[in-house]
Amino acid sequence: MSLLEDPLVLGLETSCDETSVAVLRGRFDLLGHVILSQDVHEVYGGVVPELAARAHLQRVDDVVDAALAQAGVGLHDVDALAVTTGPGLIGALLVGVSWAKAAAFALERPLVAVHHMEAHLFGPVLEDPDAEPPFVALLVSGGHSLLMHVPEWGRYELLGETRDDAAGEAFDKVAKLLGYPYPGGPAIERASRGADAGRFPLPRPMIRPGQKAGADDWFDFSFSGLKTAVATLVGTLEETDSLERERAHVAASFQEAAVDALVTKTMRAVDRTRCRRILLGGGVSANRRLRAEMAARLGPDGRVLFASPRLSLDNGAMVARAGLFRLERGERAGAEMSADAGLPFPGLTRRRH
Repeated sequence: MSLLEDPLVLGLETSCDETSVAVLRGRFDLLGHVILSQDVHEVYGGVVPELAARAHLQRVDDVVDAALAQAGVGLHDVDALAVTTGPGLIGALLVGVSWAKAAAFALERPLVAVHHMEAHLFGPVLEDPDAEPPFVALLVSGGHSLLMHVPEWGRYELLGETRDDAAGEAFDKVAKLLGYPYPGGPAIERASRGADAGRFPLPRPMIRPGQKAGADDWFDFSFSGLKTAVATLVGTLEETDSLERERAHVAASFQEAAVDALVTKTMRAVDRTRCRRILLGGGVSANRRLRAEMAARLGPDGRVLFASPRLSLDNGAMVARAGLFRLERGERAGAEMSADAGLPFPGLTRRRH
């Protein structure tokens, strides 16, 4: 079977704390998909790299078997393999890369390397065929915050990025400050429902009066100052024994500030590119307040594209779909391929402001 005729692609994702495998037929037919999260990190309030790598090593075979069984196929039926090679935790990445290289060699099947953040761009298209370029992309996860213009697949113009903490990392750290469990994003969102998001006026980093288009921070993000402001507020509330009754309002105020920063910067990108299609990717894109505010500010003459929560988080399906794109371009990974924790984004250029 030609790789251009609906090939069966196995996608493997092990960049952080989800061991995930998907079996994808062609561009849209997701036959099998298993995501196994690692609960051990909840004890520590964040991902412990060595524990993550060990868990991947212990579970990868079972997750592959489960995805294949769900798809009703055997490993020998797979036409190609795709694996996340970076960025991410190096130990965790090496587990997936090693498994995929061994399987590709044993099966004599082509193997393709996938960039984790490019894979997040392909999450929405698995559920919505209209999620195709051109669009402005906001990729927000635990380790990355990227704002890009995507005129076509494989061509990415970087407009802005985080200068310190990523958005997802800020959610996790604020959740820990407030005593909520890991991962922090879902916990903050749950706590914010019905709370007063205007109770505590928190700063919007890199958004200031008099800021003009063309400034070097016009599109960039920063969340460290916001995190510090929350830490200071929590300390003040603890001194007055009022944190317990104000906890949900602090969470809602933080969420509102973070969402405001993300949406404001994205709308600046919309104005600059004149592209009224926005694609949201990465774990933070599952936040319902972010999706709602983005749609409200964009207005009815635009379109906000995003995946279901399952395909917004780290998953093998997006890796399989991104891998198919790279396979169709004729790309193949050789025996020298390895994991790279700081893997550059393929096809990414910085747009002059």
